[in-house]
Amino acid sequence: MRVVSGIQPTGQLHLGNYLGAIRNWVRMQDAMEEANRAQVAAGGSAPGNQCLFFLADLHAISMPHVPAELHAATLEMAAALVACGIDPDRSILFNQAQVPAHCELQWLLNGTARMGWLNRMTQFKDKSGKNREGASIALFTYPVLQAADVLLYQATHVPVGEDQKQHLEMARDIAQKFNNDFGNGEEVFTLPEPITPPDAARIMSLRDGTAKMSKSDPSDMSRINLTDDADAIMAKVKKAKTDPEPLPGEVEGLQGRPEALNLVSIYAAVEGSSPDKVLAQFGGQGFGAFKPALGELLVETLSPLSARFVELRQDREELDAILAKGALKARDLAGPTLDAAYNALGLVRGAR
Repeated sequence: MRVVSGIQPTGQLHLGNYLGAIRNWVRMQDAMEEANRAQVAAGGSAPGNQCLFFLADLHAISMPHVPAELHAATLEMAAALVACGIDPDRSILFNQAQVPAHCELQWLLNGTARMGWLNRMTQFKDKSGKNREGASIALFTYPVLQAADVLLYQATHVPVGEDQKQHLEMARDIAQKFNNDFGNGEEVFTLPEPITPPDAARIMSLRDGTAKMSKSDPSDMSRINLTDDADAIMAKVKKAKTDPEPLPGEVEGLQGRPEALNLVSIYAAVEGSSPDKVLAQFGGQGFGAFKPALGELLVETLSPLSARFVELRQDREELDAILAKGALKARDLAGPTLDAAYNALGLVRGAR
């Protein structure tokens, strides 16, 4: 298996980022290492199970941005990933901009992707809003770069949430059409399969249980930031929006109570259990008892990550070195695929 996944360097990471994506990346990294150990123990060849995690800074320029802020956010995201458990010695961690092959392959794939496919992408419609004519070309062709991101490394699996399934389907369509049109009976690109972690948590705002937790929310009280200290975490949990009813004994009793469901879901996700188990423990109790318990669990879990994050964020030389090391490995892996794509298209280029 080769797993490839990326995340935009948006800055100000919060609990939703950690529980929804980053923690699952760490678990995949650990699973790959375990699979490699088992392969070696069984007398197999050199283990080939691998994770590549990248910071999607090239994707970030598809929307208006401040260059200095993008650079700072890229380093901050690298610090957060390492603090949360991504090990640069066990996984390949890099930023897109240091691997030009992403851009090269996107251009090569532009000849295979079709306007009709891109026109159906719901994310472009959502992000461009009513001013579609004023949106950047980069935003429109964003899915082709996403396809290049995973096809470049012959990814076998890509972690996806509901909002990204459409883009992975397009990547598979592009790969299949390219293989059919130019492969001469051979598979130039691997068709990646989706991975949907069974416990991928969808964390909602502490102020509105129907909206996702987001850094763009103007209220800092709506989210738990990875940089929040223990006092801030406890204060935000205690002031989180709830209703006056006690917690039910079963999940069905949370229907129509989005804020209550959100807090129970957060507790279950952090604890590694299920909402049913949480309600078995707290059912019948009010939020006056549940919120302090949730706050203590969050502090216990996040404090070590926050401390490591703050420490790493201040060491820019170390972060630059981590990303440069990962980019070197990524470029080595990308080279053969890029060469194969050029050759399949009949393009002649000089030695690199």
